[in-house]
Amino acid sequence: MSIDKKELVRRVSDRVIKGTGTVEEIIDATLEEIYESLKQGNSVSLRNFGTFYVRVECESWVFKFNPSQRLRKLFGWSSTSKD
Repeated sequence: MSIDKKELVRRVSDRVIKGTGTVEEIIDATLEEIYESLKQGNSVSLRNFGTFYVRVECESWVFKFNPSQRLRKLFGWSSTSKD
């Protein structure tokens, strides 16, 4: 199962008690800022979620994601965390 953007907007809207139009604008703006940062070669860290970054390998861009300790723990992935 997966959720699409419309469902994500609805869920966030319900959680923060804001209109779906407002939440959709915020999500769109957030994604655009992430895209622009990555395009400029900057990493983007979202606390308790992970870090997105890009690298140039063999003259092409490679997209990477490093999950946070919280996300690793949620899925039982090994980590260096001692908690």
